[in-house]
Amino acid sequence: MPEFSPWPDDSSAFHAPQSRPISPQQISHDPEFRSLRRARLRFATRATALSVGAFLLYVLLSSFAPGVMNEPLIGHFTLGLALGLGQFVVMAVTAWRYATYMRTKVDPLADHFRSQLRHEPLRPRPAAQAQTPAPAQAQGTRGFPTW
Repeated sequence: MPEFSPWPDDSSAFHAPQSRPISPQQISHDPEFRSLRRARLRFATRATALSVGAFLLYVLLSSFAPGVMNEPLIGHFTLGLALGLGQFVVMAVTAWRYATYMRTKVDPLADHFRSQLRHEPLRPRPAAQAQTPAPAQAQGTRGFPTW
């Protein structure tokens, strides 16, 4: 035990002040939590509108403009076939952007609120782990994954 302590109570270590438990209602009324929810909803709405809009455009063109869809591009490869294959590209890009957005923008804030709720200190993720998705999600009270 050192003879001199820099701390006012002459202890040899600094102890963080005890924080009050935070209730889910307090977190749900936090402006930062509300902005997190708005950002997630705004991005999900845009991503869904883009995907559904592209699919709807393809279906409408197939139904009402078969002449345009049957235009040959290269040999037997038609515009309709190219647009149909483009649906897979649109869905893959939309899913990739959604996952990237959630991992970089939403998940860090959600982790912050989750740690406040559980009264745990927030541990920063190592750089190597931050780029790879987590292998398993935490289970909620009813067995469903939590976000």
